[in-house]
Amino acid sequence: MIWEDECYLLSKRKFKENAIIINIFTKEKGRIDGIVYGGTSRKVKNYLQISNKLFVSHTSKNENRIGYFKTELIKPVSPLYFNDKERTSVLMSICSLLNILLPDSQPNPKIYDSFENLINSINLENWIFLYIFFELNLIKALGYDTNLSEHQINKSNEQTLKKIKIDGYIYEIPNYLISKKIPINLTNDLIRKSLYFTRQVMLNKFFIPNNLLFPKSRLILENYFN
Repeated sequence: MIWEDECYLLSKRKFKENAIIINIFTKEKGRIDGIVYGGTSRKVKNYLQISNKLFVSHTSKNENRIGYFKTELIKPVSPLYFNDKERTSVLMSICSLLNILLPDSQPNPKIYDSFENLINSINLENWIFLYIFFELNLIKALGYDTNLSEHQINKSNEQTLKKIKIDGYIYEIPNYLISKKIPINLTNDLIRKSLYFTRQVMLNKFFIPNNLLFPKSRLILENYFN
C-alpha cells in the first residue's frame, strides 16, 4: 500500500537506535502513524518538529501493519515560535489534542482545514481567541454540539459570564463564546475562563468516559493566563 500526502506532525517517539515513530495528520488519510528510518539523524530530526508541515511517502504491506514514511519538510512552523512560550504551548496543545482525539485512518477534512487555518493565523494579535474557537469547533466536529447559540445574552457586555446547563453539567461561559464575537478588551481572566470551559467540556465528553489522559501541554497553556 503506497500513497503520498501533505501533513502536519502531531507527535514522535523513539523506536529503534536510528528510527522513530511519528503520528501525522493528513487531509486525505486522517491521523496515521508510521516508522521513519534515519529519523534520529541530525538532518531529519531538525525538521521533524511538532506542528511542522511535511510531505510524506507512505509504504506498508497491508492496512493492518504499521507502515514506513519518507519525509520532506514543506513548511517550518514550530521554529518560528521557539522564543514565544505561549504560542509554542498552543502548538503543542493542539497537536496533542488531535493526536489523542482523532480516530485512526479516518479522513477529517473539516478539522484539517480548521487546524491549518489556525496554524496560518497563530501570528495574529488575537491568536488565543482563534484557538479557543478552534477548540469549540473541534468539539462539534467530533460529534458533540454545545449549542451555545441557543442561549440569549446581553450583547452590550461581551465580557460578562453566563451560567448554562448542558447535558446535566453547569458551565460558566463568557458571553462572547455565545455571540461568537471576539471582545475588544482582551483580559487574562476572560481567556482563562474560556479555556476552562472548553477543557471541562472535553473532559466530560471525551477524556473521562474513555479513560484518556488530558494533555499536559493544554494545562500549561491555561496556566499562562492565571
